[in-house]
Amino acid sequence: MIRKATTEDIKALTKLLYQADAVHNGIRPDLFKSDTPKYNAQELATIINDSSKPIFVYDDGEVVGHAFCQITEVRNHRLLQDIKTLYIDDICVDEDSRGKHIGKALFEYVRDYARSIGCNNITLNVWEGNDSAMAFYKSMGMKIQKTGMEMEV
Repeated sequence: MIRKATTEDIKALTKLLYQADAVHNGIRPDLFKSDTPKYNAQELATIINDSSKPIFVYDDGEVVGHAFCQITEVRNHRLLQDIKTLYIDDICVDEDSRGKHIGKALFEYVRDYARSIGCNNITLNVWEGNDSAMAFYKSMGMKIQKTGMEMEV
């Protein structure tokens, strides 16, 4: 059911990216353009072939969920401890498939993958106002690491 994305998944990934954009645009229309996916087909093809940016899909005959990830490492930094991090860039479940624990399955798969490649932690960002995402991630055991703030001027 969960596997790495291939270029054959680009159309389905794009559909999900439009849905993710709708959520972000609904929360912050001052920042996010409407009806605009985060990546185009060419960018998706490049990401799919980049081992440091795995994309996992939930496929039950059709792709109904995705998890975009990025792996980063800090080594021998003057200030920071050595650490390998898996950053979740985006998790999205098709609006018609929500409530079936697909997001949980994707998150747990990503968590297990992070462990298997020696990551120390998983990080992600949640936009203020995306209360359902915040509740979901907290239910998965995540906690606040830092808080970003802004002031409109």
